Amino acid sequence: MMRELRYARAARDFTMDWSTWLRMPMTVLLVLAAVFLLVTLVQLVVLRQHLHGGRRLAAMWRALLCLIFFALALLLGGTGYALRGYRLLSEETPVVDIDAHILSPQRWALTLTWPDGSTRQVQVAGDDWNIEAIVLKWKLPALLSGVPPLYRLDRLSGRYDDAAQEASAPRTVISFDHADDGFDLLDLHKQYPDWLPEVDTLYGSGAFLPLVDQGHYTVSLMRTGALVARPDEATQQKIGQPFGG
Repeated sequence: MMRELRYARAARDFTMDWSTWLRMPMTVLLVLAAVFLLVTLVQLVVLRQHLHGGRRLAAMWRALLCLIFFALALLLGGTGYALRGYRLLSEETPVVDIDAHILSPQRWALTLTWPDGSTRQVQVAGDDWNIEAIVLKWKLPALLSGVPPLYRLDRLSGRYDDAAQEASAPRTVISFDHADDGFDLLDLHKQYPDWLPEVDTLYGSGAFLPLVDQGHYTVSLMRTGALVARPDEATQQKIGQPFGG
């Protein structure tokens, strides 16, 4: 019985991980790029056979196919690399869970947990945490064809309740930017807007909530691009007033 439960749990985790990977356009595009690259190699083998057989016209046709498939592989691979960190956006998409632990007054340790199970430990200063995301929406005709919006988290920061302290106290900002080399779809759209005419960028509204010790929060992203942050019941009681929806 225990073995069956372990197998069922492993199958469920595999399904969740696979579905999470499929929600990342980078994965799909890189897989397609690998397929086209494999087709290119097959065409190269056939091209070599035609050349050895003296069939020059057939060889020229295969050479053209090689160029086309290789160009498609480069295009898909480059687009997938530019979309690393982005995910498909559904009606309401879970983005991240946040667990807070106090270190000292206005100093907090946060544990971030993503839907795929990965975690990250960060520290922020302030009375609240604030999170922001970038949403890429599409113009016509891509929008009419049903292409879903994409999103990625942009940054997490601490926030002080007092405006004067916000202006003078130490600030903490944690970046989620995956484009360390500057090769990102958003940056490409800014620098070369004519290359990506179908992309319409929308900065999703940031969400913030008060920090409490042992607090647990969930962050979701609506299809409109709005971030929604919700504390659990115990955290909401510690906060002392309702937040979120």
